[in-house]
Amino acid sequence: MPEAMKQSGVATQDDIIRQAEATKKTLATLRSDQEKYYQTLMASPRSGEEGAVVEAQLPYLEQALERIEKGLDEAEMITALSQYMQYNESEVNKLRSQVRRLVQENVWLRDELASTQQKLVKSEEQNAQLEEEKAQLQFMQEMQKFDAEAEAATAGDEAASKEQQQQQQPGQQPEDPMTMSTMSHASSMQNVASGGYEIPARLRTLHNLVIQYAGQGRYEVAVPLCKQALEDLERTSGHDHPDVATMLNILALVYRDQGKYKEAAALLTDALGIREKTLGPDHPAVAATLNNLAVLHGKRGKYAEAEPLCKRALVIRERVLGSEHPDVAKQLNNLALLCQNQGKYEEVELYYQRALEIYVSKLGEDDPNVCKTKNNLASAYLKQGKYPQAEQLYKEVLTRAHERDCSPASRTIWQLAEEREEAKARGPVEHSSACRLDNQTVSTTVKNLAALYRRKGMHIASEVLEDWLHKATRGMAYGQHQGK
Repeated sequence: MPEAMKQSGVATQDDIIRQAEATKKTLATLRSDQEKYYQTLMASPRSGEEGAVVEAQLPYLEQALERIEKGLDEAEMITALSQYMQYNESEVNKLRSQVRRLVQENVWLRDELASTQQKLVKSEEQNAQLEEEKAQLQFMQEMQKFDAEAEAATAGDEAASKEQQQQQQPGQQPEDPMTMSTMSHASSMQNVASGGYEIPARLRTLHNLVIQYAGQGRYEVAVPLCKQALEDLERTSGHDHPDVATMLNILALVYRDQGKYKEAAALLTDALGIREKTLGPDHPAVAATLNNLAVLHGKRGKYAEAEPLCKRALVIRERVLGSEHPDVAKQLNNLALLCQNQGKYEEVELYYQRALEIYVSKLGEDDPNVCKTKNNLASAYLKQGKYPQAEQLYKEVLTRAHERDCSPASRTIWQLAEEREEAKARGPVEHSSACRLDNQTVSTTVKNLAALYRRKGMHIASEVLEDWLHKATRGMAYGQHQGK
């Protein structure tokens, strides 16, 4: 900056200080001379004309001395001001250097932070990759173990078959192929009844791993694991293979849990096509995929698209399992729910009533599915304003639970509630420890009946049920209910 001031013709602080010092010296010398001259004049005689001249010069000389003193004071002030400005400038320069150093340190810290974050991201990616590789290795080990066991079992079966043929008597005939086919079909039917379709043994370990990771919310491991297994299956068995369809189903379930319904629907549609092509249109696995796809459409609110899929699954299960099988009742429940969301209450009632008949005839009155189906049917009645029918179903559920778990001499909770309502008697309900009604379906039924009572204006009865429900949720029991 001083160089720029010199080039522009502006005096720098150093120039000002030098000029001020030179001026001070000049003024000091001038003051000394003027003081000597003043002393000389004061000492000279003042008579005659010379005295008059001296008297005339003295005021001017005194004014000159005063101006010289002022000049010296101003020079001193300029010098001090210049020194102060130099000090300020040095402090400013120090602060600027500190700011520059802080900026450099900030930039360095930002670079270090960015580098650390990149290392952290890489570490997390490596960790996820290692976990995925570990899961894949575990899966491959299980696969190898299963393959070895399968080979050993096949070899053992062949040896046993040869030994049996060698030990056959002359008049003895081998098993009828039709009989073996019937037994195999029965085994297949049992698999369908247990879960809709059987997961191949060589995929069971992977299925368990995926379900475990998905249950933990670790989709970043579950999804790549599924995709890698899917690629391996397609490479070894081709795309149109039942195992590929099974893996597509597994991946679709993971996507469904993530809320990726569109992707899950595409996978299930692909799996459905493969199973129809490889297993036939009436295979139980096709019915299972149709049901999964229908449920997925229902979650997306596409009830009209889900209904025909659910109906087709129902037809397949009726044909394969028989019209009175409990799995058929489950399919009827799903179909009724889809129709209920579309307001098709006549069909809803038919489906629920038929499912209820199957459950009662095959599983008995005390099966939990009977209670659930009655609650579902009662809900459909409520939506139509059929309160008496809904109330009757709720009372049937509670009465059956009471007869099963409580003393026959005691009254049901709904009977006590209605007695309190008729007597207009409020107050807590005494719960006997002789029995417990802590079933979740029963609790739901009590809650629904309490809401129905309140809707009918039976507030005391509703309060009795709500009091029971509050105590039941806290683990309290109720049994014999005594009215006033």
